[in-house]
Amino acid sequence: MKRLGFLLAGVFLFALNAGAQDPQNSPLFSSPFAESAALPDSATPAATTFSVTAVPHVVADFTPNGGNPFAPASPAEPPQIVYGVKPNYDFQAYLGYTFLRFYQVPGTQVNTNGFNYSIIYYPDYFKGWVGADGEFVLTFGSQFNERARFLLGMGGVRLRWAAPRNIELWAHGLVGGSHYVPQTSYGSQGAFGYELGGGVDINSHNSRIAYRIGADVVGTLYFNTYQFSPKFSAGVVYKF
Repeated sequence: MKRLGFLLAGVFLFALNAGAQDPQNSPLFSSPFAESAALPDSATPAATTFSVTAVPHVVADFTPNGGNPFAPASPAEPPQIVYGVKPNYDFQAYLGYTFLRFYQVPGTQVNTNGFNYSIIYYPDYFKGWVGADGEFVLTFGSQFNERARFLLGMGGVRLRWAAPRNIELWAHGLVGGSHYVPQTSYGSQGAFGYELGGGVDINSHNSRIAYRIGADVVGTLYFNTYQFSPKFSAGVVYKF
């Protein structure tokens, strides 16, 4: 009876040992996917995120700001502007057309046309503002069916001022003598004369050339009578 009991106990222990060694329950034969599915969510490893930050490539630069490329750049110096120097000429020679209406006596007037020539010198002593002016005028007309000629030679002072738009304003006063042909019954052919007036010089692209427009009053004393005759001129100035 005791032998039968030991035999049954041995069979029971063997059965338990065989069940513990079942390959379906052994972790060595288990599927990794099944194991992963059996794991809880907390056991799943979290994905790792890597952040890459760009680092600027710094190159050494030996600049006035100490070679630091992040330092504010020093302001650039403004470009130097060189202004052109306008030449200053001491002499001016003028030649132009002239119209003069000669009031001979009350009620008698003669229209004459011709030319006038002048030369002006601006000494450095007056800084180019005041100059010595000399002028010669010769005009022609007709009176009593004869050829009339009016001659005027004078000298004096000229003033000038620089104006905008490349313009030069001027004024002058001259004194001298005059001569009138033909001979008339009123008296002498020669008389004292003077001139007062002014005008404008328009400078061209050539620094030596300008265009002049002028208006004057010519005063004379013929036949014991004062004449005040208007004169207009236009021509070209050459500077040297």
